[in-house]
Formats: sequence, structure tokens, C-alpha cells
Amino acid sequence: MKQLLLAGAALIGGTAIPAAAQEAAAPATAPQQAESGTLGEIVVTAQRRTENLQKVPVAATALDPSELKANAVVRLNDLQNATPALSITDAGITAAVNIRGIGLASNSPNVTAGVATYVDGLFQPPIVQANSFYDLASVEVLRGPQGTLVGSNSTGGAIFINSRNPDVKGVNGYVEGNGGNRGNFGIEGALNVPLTGNLAVRGAGFYRGHDSYFKDVGPFNNRAGKLDEKGGRIGVLWEPGSFRALWKTQINDRNIGGYAYRPIAGTEFGAFRVGDIYTLSYDTPVAIREKAFITSLELRKEFAGGVVLRSITGYQNKKIQGVNDLDASQAPVSAGGGIREDYFARERQYSEEVNLISPSGGRFEWIVGGYYQRNKIDVRIRQTQGGFPTDIDPVNERTTLGAFAQVSYKIVPDVQLQLGGRYSNYKASGTGAVRIGAGIPGFPPTGLPVSDLSGSHEDGRVTGKAAINWTVNPDHLLYAFVARGYKPGGFNTVSSQFRPEMVWNYEIGWKGSLLDRHVRTQVSAFYNDYSDFQFEIVEPSTGFNGVQNLSKGKIKGFEAQVQSRFGGFSLDGNVAYVHSKLSGLTFVNTRRIPSATLGPQCPAGTPSNPPVCFDYTPAIITTTGGPNLYSPNWTYGGSAAYEFALPKGMTLTPRINYAYVGPRFTYLAYSPVSDRIAGYGLVSGLITLRSGRYHIEAYGTNLTGERYVSGQFGLREFYGAPREYGIRAGFTF
Repeated sequence: MKQLLLAGAALIGGTAIPAAAQEAAAPATAPQQAESGTLGEIVVTAQRRTENLQKVPVAATALDPSELKANAVVRLNDLQNATPALSITDAGITAAVNIRGIGLASNSPNVTAGVATYVDGLFQPPIVQANSFYDLASVEVLRGPQGTLVGSNSTGGAIFINSRNPDVKGVNGYVEGNGGNRGNFGIEGALNVPLTGNLAVRGAGFYRGHDSYFKDVGPFNNRAGKLDEKGGRIGVLWEPGSFRALWKTQINDRNIGGYAYRPIAGTEFGAFRVGDIYTLSYDTPVAIREKAFITSLELRKEFAGGVVLRSITGYQNKKIQGVNDLDASQAPVSAGGGIREDYFARERQYSEEVNLISPSGGRFEWIVGGYYQRNKIDVRIRQTQGGFPTDIDPVNERTTLGAFAQVSYKIVPDVQLQLGGRYSNYKASGTGAVRIGAGIPGFPPTGLPVSDLSGSHEDGRVTGKAAINWTVNPDHLLYAFVARGYKPGGFNTVSSQFRPEMVWNYEIGWKGSLLDRHVRTQVSAFYNDYSDFQFEIVEPSTGFNGVQNLSKGKIKGFEAQVQSRFGGFSLDGNVAYVHSKLSGLTFVNTRRIPSATLGPQCPAGTPSNPPVCFDYTPAIITTTGGPNLYSPNWTYGGSAAYEFALPKGMTLTPRINYAYVGPRFTYLAYSPVSDRIAGYGLVSGLITLRSGRYHIEAYGTNLTGERYVSGQFGLREFYGAPREYGIRAGFTF
């Protein structure tokens, strides 16, 4: 009841944030909005058109650069603090991104994401997604299956991150720097230069960092969790007449000094935890370095009559390399500890999408398209315990094909029927093996093969959407639809495959503007019928992680957002309630087995002899089911701000934000001790003094000093940042 009351208060008082998207993020709109004291139009581009969000029949949140900053959103993980029903949980190499309880709950290279993330129109591999945001036009979060325009990998929803485009209107840009406690520092900027009347270049870059929040009491004085990150982006726009070519290339280099985690209480190494949550105790030197290269070319041609032909071609190369302390403790080898992991992963992706788009605003609108994506994933892992090595080296390749179409027809001027369909085909194949004892006398020089990781898989599904949209009047939209989403299956070994995930989503919603457009709302309710949930388990035949399907699940809930502005005063809020139920299954509970390399299941009557073989039978459990993983029942938040007018045209704007993410389970054994993350609420604040092109801000995050778990993976858990505060200043030109 307490949470229900708090959620209601957040909805009435307080953060679904207005935003302008790619082409509408110009600062020139802000004074007009401030003078009228009303809400400006929210523009989104995720559906391949420039549209007013309040007219688009989909549950979504969009944030422009000022709102990202105001809500302390500096990277992907922070989006959950400004978006209802979104949960992003730290898991080391990847993050568990879930919308409405559906998304990614695995770090396996054989498993694809359930929430599709795009940067400048390019689908992002799940590794190297924690890069800092800079020089953005907008971030758009679409909730629910996006089975037509996005296709596979969107059973939960999709996130679109759009950087600023070059423009030919004049020289412009910005510079901003910041400094704060815990060694926080940063500088970023952008410069846009028109070269001719139809050719422009925009360059942007940043350098950002902070000290480690943790003290390592082990012998190596590690600085796990520090940040030293830099990146740059260049864009070139050529727009002669009705043709446009937009090329963008960006690089990112992120050094975090190693993953900062501790053993989960109640698990194998929980007894070796020392100090508080910011005290590490490693017996291995740790390090993590992430690099990314992304390039894209978008071509658009508008023909007579307004039909647009669009092509976007992309290439990405992402790498992670580092050393991990897998037991996250100084546990001796005799207690199963002393596990060092040398890790390397690289994913390269080629993609191409072609669209043909009808003009907007007519009675009949349509879009057709095709999609191609090719991924190659290389992973090299060496785990060493007591000097004994285990080598794991899968190499996987994936090909994704898609063909789609969506049509919208106004049955009468105010009622629109919308139908969309997509066919996706997915192929995956791989090679690799698990080898033990390389370099150890008595073993082959390259190690003894104990598991074959080779395999292949192919599947395809039809997804799509059928909707009816009623524009009651210019200020109110009602909609109802049925949508189907799909996440591809895959393989564990030659003899072990898993099926695709499928979800049917039934949803109704209302978007409205009230009080002469001083208040704007979004409300939706949904019911999801979810089948073949993919869950990562220990595969007894190999002794290593594989994937198994659950039979079914049910997810239902509601979301609401409200934004309001009266003169200089703004008050926003969001709330979401998600109730999920997964069926039970039988699997090996990894909390009940040692974390070392154990080998495949021993033949009947043979005692355990790791790493040659192990008897997993005592650890096999059967559950009756429970909530979906990484899926909190409640998420909600609010913000309040007031813009004070000062002499000489200056303004002073204080702002306060609150965001709550409820408790969530992280493992299907559903232990309240080891498999559950407690809920937490975060308070952030910002005070901005602005004078024309110049601004100076005092900021603070986690102002109450909340100590909280931000994620779990395996037998380890991650922690959120402590209180941070500082000053940033900059100017635009």
C-alpha cells in the first residue's frame, strides 16, 4: 500500500520528460516555450518519420539534451531513472536491459538481446554499450514489442540514441567542462561548420573520468570501477536539392580499471566479503578496456509526390579486453577461490536497411523495407585456478534478414487503421571448444578438449501489429492494438538448441493535452502472453553455460506519464506497474555447485573428478515459477523545477528529481537472500544560472547517499555510485 501511495504521488506530482528529436533539438525553441509557459512539441523519429509523439500510437519516452542533463542521464544505464517500466541492471560485460520485464538476462554470445538499442539508426551489439552520451539530439525509448519496423530483438521494446546532425545554417557549437568530488572531471564540445550552401561538417568529442569509488584491500591496489573515457564523432552532410547524404563515424575508448564487484551474500564466496559495499578484496590484478568504432552512411532521395527512398549502411567493431577476479575475494584455492579470468571479446557487424516511405499527412500512409545484418563474434577466455588453466574459445557468426511493411488508412477523418507485418530469418553457426591443462605436463600442448562448442541454428518468424487509432480531437488520442514480437533462438552445442522467444502484446492507451496545453499525459495498459523465455543455465553435457526455454509466462501492467508547465514552473512524473509470472522449470542451481571448471556430467557410477567430470545431480532443482528476471513491480519518479527571471535577461532554475526502481529477482531459483536485488530510490538536483549563451550549473547525484546493489552476474554483485556533486560551465555559439 505504501508503494501504491508513493507511485500515485509521483504520478500527480511528478518524470516523463518532454524532448525534441533529431531535427528539432535546436535551442531556439526554448525561449518560445518559456514565454508562453506551455509545453513544447515532442518530436520523435523512431518510426522513420518526423512525428509529434502525442500523435504516435505507441508508449514512449523521449528526452532532448537538456532533459538528459537535468535528469543526470549520462549513459545508457541512467535511462531507467527517467523512464517508466525500464530496468537496466549491471552485469559486467553486458547490461541486462529490460522493458516491461522483457529483455536480456544472459551474457552468452549465443543469445541475442530482447531490447533493441540503436545509435544513429544502427542496431547495437550487446557489448560496449556503457559509453558516455555527448552531443546528442535525442534519446527515444519505445515500450512493448516493435515487431514491424524493428523486428527481431525487440520483444521488450527499443531504444534509439540519436546524435546531432551537421547543418548548413551557420557556424555553431558548444563547449562545456565540469569538475567535482571523487576526482570527477569532464570536457566536451562540438563545432558545426558549413562548407558550402549544401555541405556541412560537424565534429564533437569528450574526455571524462573519475576516481574509483572502491578501496581494494588486496595485494595489488586495484582501482576497479574508475573511469577514464574519451571519444569523438565526425559527421558530414551533403544535401543538394531533394537528395541527402549523411555520413557519421565515431570512436570510443573506455578504461574502467576492472569490474568492481563483491561476492553475493549467501553464496560460495560470501563468507570472504570484508568491509562495506565499497571495499573490494581481490587477489588478482584486474583491468577492463573497451573500444568501439561505428560508422554509418544514410542516403535519402525524395521523389516528386513526396515519396522517400532511404538507405542506411553501417559497420561496427567493438572489443573488450581485461582481467577479472572471478571469485571477487581472497578465498584460497582450497576453498575454491583464486580464480583469474583473462577475457577478450570482439564483435564486428555489417548492416544495411532500405526503406521506401510515403508522404505524411494523407489518408493513406505506408512504408516498406528490407534489412540485412551480419555479425561475427570472437571470444577468448582463459580461467586459471591454482595454476591450472581452462581455455574457452567460441567463434560465432550470425545473419539476420528482414522484410517489412506498414500501412495506415483513415477509415474516417478521425479514425485510423494501422497494419504492419515483418518476416525475419535468423541463422547462427559457431565453432570452438573447452580445453584444459594447456602447458601442464601430461596434457596436450594446446590442452585436452573436454567440450565441443560448435553448432548451428536457423529460425524465422512473422511478427507485426494491428491497431485502431482514434483522434478524438486535436488534443486527445485513443488507441488499441495487438502486436507480436520475436527474439531468435540459438544453439549451445551440436546436439543442443533452444527455441525463439515469442510474445503477444495487447495494449490500450490515451495521450492527451489538458488546461490549454499546460499539461500533457500518456497512459497505457498492457497484457503480454510470453512463450519460450530463454534462460541461461549450466549445460550438464558440457559443464558450461547454455540456454534453455521455459514454456510460458504472463506479463501485465500499466504506465502513466504526466508533464506540466505553468509559466516558469514545471512538474513532471511517471509511474509503471508490471506484474509477471513465469512457469517453473528443472535446472542446475549454480548456487549449489563450485564455481571452478567442473567438466561434463560424470557417467553413472563415476564419482566427481573436476575438471574431467562432475556429478550435477544433487544440484538439480525444480521450481514452481515466479516473476520474470530483472523486472521490478514498481518504477516511478518525479521532478520539479522553477525558472526565476533575474536582471539583464538572466535566469536561475533549481530542479530536484526522484527515481525509484523496485526490487527484482536475478535468478530463477528465487532465493530471497542471493537472487534478489532490493529496491532503491535516488535523488538528484541541479541549479542552473543562464545568461544568454553562457551557463553555470551546480549538480548533485544520489544526494541522500543511498547504498544499493545495481546488478548481479553469476556469484557477484555490483553497486551504484555514492553521492557525487560538482560544477559545470559552458557556452554555446
